[in-house]
Amino acid sequence: MVYLASKIFGFLITPSNLIATVCLIGVMLSLTRWRKAGVRIGAAGILLLLVCGYSPLGNVLLLTLSERFPAWQESGRAPDGIIVLGGAINPDLTAVRGAPEMNSSAERMTAAAVLARRFPNAKIVLSGGNANPFHPLSTEAEVGRKFLEDLGVADDRIVMEGRSRTTYENAEFTRPLIHPVAGERLLLVTSAYHMPRAMGVFRAAGFNVEAYPVDWRTRGWVDAERPFLTLSGGLGRLDTAVHEWVGLIGYRLAGRTREWFPAP
Repeated sequence: MVYLASKIFGFLITPSNLIATVCLIGVMLSLTRWRKAGVRIGAAGILLLLVCGYSPLGNVLLLTLSERFPAWQESGRAPDGIIVLGGAINPDLTAVRGAPEMNSSAERMTAAAVLARRFPNAKIVLSGGNANPFHPLSTEAEVGRKFLEDLGVADDRIVMEGRSRTTYENAEFTRPLIHPVAGERLLLVTSAYHMPRAMGVFRAAGFNVEAYPVDWRTRGWVDAERPFLTLSGGLGRLDTAVHEWVGLIGYRLAGRTREWFPAP
């Protein structure tokens, strides 16, 4: 119940929804005896909509996260294991359509396939359940295993963790499956903007992991000066960034990480 409430709250309390609410309140008040206040509120909402939608604000907030951990550089011995976090697959659509259906974070799974071929002795850990509380037809870990097997990855190399629905659960449910030990080299694969929170959680859970960021949404800090060409593009980027910042702060306040802003 707590998880469901948090997902509903997170869906509703986004910058784009809040701005839309301000605009709606302005329109509604403008039809009453508080017309002047309604016009002002509506104008403020429209101004927020334009600034947040077309300005590079979303990119600036996202870049601060995604540039925190640089791209992984191979050095030393090969990794012993590769932990791939869920968030790239829609398990319900996959179950209905009969083929892996991925979203904008698909690079998490394609990177897993590349790393599996590059390091043939490394275990591949797929951590991801099904975040749909109403119709969970399958899990991301199940779909991911089938995806990797179709690409030639041996089944005995794949470890599935199919219960997690959050980043915190990714770490907590993965730990008893692989029992991380000192000296073991583990790569953590997730989206670049999600990497600070993921690294903080896995470190707090006792993992000595190395960041392997993928799913870069920007070209780098050059995009901090580039406005968006579409309103939806800027608002979508801002929603993604704010969601991650709220999650990062919330995890620290809840004691799920030991650092406010994990770094390499």
